[in-house]
Amino acid sequence: MTRSRTLAATGLVAVMALTAAACGGKGGGTSTKGAGFNAAATKIINASDKKGGTLNLWTTSDADSWDPGRAYYASVWNMERFYARTLLAYDAKAGADGLKLVPDLASAQPQISSDGKTYTFKLRSGLKFEDGSPITSKDIKYGIERPFAQDVVNGGPTYLVNELDQGQKYPGPYKDKSPDKLGLKSVLTPDDSTIVFKLAKADSSFPYLLAMGSASPVPQKLDTGAQYGQKPVSSGPYKFQSYEPGKSVVLVRNSQWSQSTDPFRKALPDKVTLTITTNPDQMDANLLSGKADIDESQTGLSQNAQIKVLQDPKLKANTDDPYNGFIRYVSVVPKVAPFDNIHCRKAVLYAANTTDLQTARGGSVAGSTYGNMLPPNILGSDNYDPFNLTKGKAQVAQAKQELAACGKPNGFSTTIAVRNNKPKEVNSAVALQASLKAVGITANIDQYDGKLIASVIGSPSVVKNKGYGLVVMGWGADYPNGSGFLQPLVDGRFILQSGNNNFSEINDPQIKGWFDEAAGLTDPAAAAAIYQKINHKVIDGAYYLPIVADKALNYRNPRLTNVFVQEAFGEVDFQALGVSDGK
Repeated sequence: MTRSRTLAATGLVAVMALTAAACGGKGGGTSTKGAGFNAAATKIINASDKKGGTLNLWTTSDADSWDPGRAYYASVWNMERFYARTLLAYDAKAGADGLKLVPDLASAQPQISSDGKTYTFKLRSGLKFEDGSPITSKDIKYGIERPFAQDVVNGGPTYLVNELDQGQKYPGPYKDKSPDKLGLKSVLTPDDSTIVFKLAKADSSFPYLLAMGSASPVPQKLDTGAQYGQKPVSSGPYKFQSYEPGKSVVLVRNSQWSQSTDPFRKALPDKVTLTITTNPDQMDANLLSGKADIDESQTGLSQNAQIKVLQDPKLKANTDDPYNGFIRYVSVVPKVAPFDNIHCRKAVLYAANTTDLQTARGGSVAGSTYGNMLPPNILGSDNYDPFNLTKGKAQVAQAKQELAACGKPNGFSTTIAVRNNKPKEVNSAVALQASLKAVGITANIDQYDGKLIASVIGSPSVVKNKGYGLVVMGWGADYPNGSGFLQPLVDGRFILQSGNNNFSEINDPQIKGWFDEAAGLTDPAAAAAIYQKINHKVIDGAYYLPIVADKALNYRNPRLTNVFVQEAFGEVDFQALGVSDGK
């Protein structure tokens, strides 16, 4: 597809349809009555338009923030669909169709200039905040400006800050000297129903950034700065009635929301409650007894509950185990000898018993063995597996050949870095240690304080000083394309001295050029082909040992209606849920 003049509604729908076509599961979201193991991964379970009742969510972890400008938890981004609308949003569809971006606050897909640098949106008419005031283009611009003030609105994604600042060094609205506090030059609001984005260069990923909560509108007069997360102002079908940190959230209907202005939300329950507990066993017991409807964190049942559910066909029929978009992996660090030699890196991949690594994370229910670094829900992913990792066995002969080729026929010593507060990661390190020992590689395990990730494994100098040759970690995309997943991990321009995620410090000019080429393309299939090349080159270089493409076994109350996994989040789409009994 060539962008010659504008990319209107059919264009972006086609873009996202191509994404859906490459994602493994079928789209369409065929409805089915009753339940079935993993049925919600590709279908709508118990479709219904019945309104009323209370949706009871539970979680063992409070939000990082309910402020859409500060939140970074996937489950919170999912919850934001109740109260924070955006110009574009992921469609409320089962299966791969859920990856499509559809107009939300926007009345249609954007007009995009022929050079790919200008996006123009028109808003729907009749949009209102919970206080009855109209939602205008200026409210959207103000909401986007807030995270520029990192001294006030911090912790959330900063993609739009990076994209839109363009050397202005805009300080955010709180220090903005313009009278209307709307001084960001790259975003224009020629009238209340039009918003225009001026990019420095074409970026095919830009629409994804506008589907993040950090692009939702905020009324300037009701902005409470750093305290906004205590009671964000709703632009969606529900508003905050109460929030007790660490205890509970109650959402009730927003009377100013109109179904006629909303393309996909049904707003079925009268109330949504979220109970926050520190006892995961209590939560799992409440899920299985029916007191709780679903786990808001969507990270999976505890091991004891998993065993109980999988041994009981009736309980198992109310569980789903979809891919959640994460890959768990071991980063191999070339800056730490002897991994500066590719053959030493390859020895690690061949030595790994991937079945043992999978078992360390909870077995096949927790993830599938995987051969590369693009998860199944990303356009461009494939079955590339040059090291035969999906076969699940250590390849001792090949590992020893690579050790000989790297001048270490008798093996060598290295250190595995792993967070001490992630038991599955610690188990993975132990399993890898045993695999490596079988070919003569001695791996010591250093369990560092997981709270210090940014300053330990996120610091290249610390990694080198501590001799961390292998780093156990996991990653999920902030938006579902090859750039959103791979670029922070493999693009040398993303290497940071603190908070680094490119642990292998891959700094390949060809890879950087490929990312730039993909960003400027209008055809997502062509961009995906480039991301696939990047993925293949990274795996061929033995910079990563994929452990599993992650899954999470979650239970759903049989009374729930409209249950399906929203693939962009890898979670059940909370906003679509209803309750069949009306209670």
